[in-house]
Amino acid sequence: MKYILLLWEPDTDWQSVPKERLDAALAEHVAFGRYLDERGIEWTGGALSAQDTATTLRPGPDGPVVTDGPFTELKEGIGGYYVIDVPDQATAVEIAGHCPISSATEVRPIWD
Repeated sequence: MKYILLLWEPDTDWQSVPKERLDAALAEHVAFGRYLDERGIEWTGGALSAQDTATTLRPGPDGPVVTDGPFTELKEGIGGYYVIDVPDQATAVEIAGHCPISSATEVRPIWD
């Protein structure tokens, strides 16, 4: 059984923080990756781009309604995810429009 660990934290532009802070944060994740490796746990992970890069689809009377940003109510939780490899965000949003939508589907680039 696979699990996703959603790392909830304040929205941070990691490309603009002081190098020491970024290095310290990345070192913690490297250490966690080593821990998983030592335990023989298969894993993959990635940092998400800032929340303002997200696109959200909600059910509408004539199909999905697309809005900028995550803007999902906090009472709603993330119940699953898909990782797709497409050339751009417009294609990702088009693909997401075919995915079953309960409350919302957030489309966000993974920070490289």
